[in-house]
Amino acid sequence: MRLTFYGGARSVTGANYLLETKKAKILIDCGLHQDSRYCASHNFEPFQYDPKSIDAVFITHAHIDHAGRLPKLYRDGFRGKIFSTPPTKDSAEILLADSEHILRMEAEREKKPPLYGIQDVVNLMTIWQKIPYRQKITVGDCEIELRDAGHILGSATVYVRTEGKTIVFSGDLGNNPSPFINPREPILPVDYVVMEGVYGNRVHEEVGKRKDALEDAIEETVKKKGVFLVPVFALERTQEMIYELHELVQNRRIPKVPIFVDSPLAIKLTAIYQKYSEDETYFNKESISVIRKGDAIFDFPNLHLTLSTEQSKEIANVPAPKVVMAGSGMSHAGRILFHERLYLPNNSTTILFVGYQSKGSIGREILDGAKVVTILGEEVSVNASVKSIGGYSAHADQPQLLDWLSPSRLTAKRVFVVQSEEEEAMPLVQKIKDTLALEAEAPLPGAVVEL
Repeated sequence: MRLTFYGGARSVTGANYLLETKKAKILIDCGLHQDSRYCASHNFEPFQYDPKSIDAVFITHAHIDHAGRLPKLYRDGFRGKIFSTPPTKDSAEILLADSEHILRMEAEREKKPPLYGIQDVVNLMTIWQKIPYRQKITVGDCEIELRDAGHILGSATVYVRTEGKTIVFSGDLGNNPSPFINPREPILPVDYVVMEGVYGNRVHEEVGKRKDALEDAIEETVKKKGVFLVPVFALERTQEMIYELHELVQNRRIPKVPIFVDSPLAIKLTAIYQKYSEDETYFNKESISVIRKGDAIFDFPNLHLTLSTEQSKEIANVPAPKVVMAGSGMSHAGRILFHERLYLPNNSTTILFVGYQSKGSIGREILDGAKVVTILGEEVSVNASVKSIGGYSAHADQPQLLDWLSPSRLTAKRVFVVQSEEEEAMPLVQKIKDTLALEAEAPLPGAVVEL
């Protein structure tokens, strides 16, 4: 059994792992590499393997850094099967179609052909199969099973059993407890572990205090009659923030101010959450109980969903105080850029980060204390108050990662820490060695391992 790390090695984005056995070639994830741009230039290079030779792809979840190059894989000749949970396929179809126009602009900048076209997305969906958690799928000499990763709606860890061994790919592991989706499932007995380490050197503030921190930050901004600005990822973070704001509004913990969700993509994805919102496979009992009492958890007074460009522009004419959530989550693109350009120079503005900010992104620059950033070709002063609530991250922190891995300490032969930058990966590797006495490493890009 051979494992090659074609993406996600010492990098948060671009997850792409090839597992080869005597009778199968299986990909786990096929994500987009992202740096300071939505699409890093090397995405346009050919795959380092023959897409036609791949038998199947298993997608852990729909985020672009895990599924964003699937249409390119299809365009380049892949005709095997793709497997994921139902919500992952539903979400990915929307996300991949939405990304197409951004990638087209990136291709023009690179003076290269587009990564893929809309028809590639349409064709891709015809070979994409939905499978539930715990259903066993056979590909060649491999038996594959998905378990709940607790990261976003429908996210999965992938177990592959072959040649008398079991290897697990964690995907992104959730920061539990989530306001409404079920927690990640415990790890099963395995021989090899490929696990994420996005927050491998960090400890989130207590999850139970995150709503209090959100309440305080909004109240502080309202007192200043300012704008509360939140760059959000369209999938999961937006829905989680809507859910939390709904409770704060319902319990009168924050003043009545207009709350805008300025992201057509997030609005479309929220409809998918509503589709599965009474399914105990994905949603926890508490949220389902609220829904069954007739409370629409993604809809409440003063919440405004702005689909059109004209509606988005009108937000500027609404007097502060107000809350504006817009994509993208790391300010790579999207409507958040227009709001940042308009509101960051004001010292009455608060910008709140509730997700990971990759190196080189505008979000990371602001979070790291930059006083001037370049947005849409203009230099913009940052006089806003900058805040971060790590408890809203959808990723497990170091203690949770170790807690998930711990049951495998008697069976696992090797642990590979991926989907993290070096400064996060290496401390986690050392912690795994020290506390669990497991052989652990952070593989280099392109590393090939014989298992």
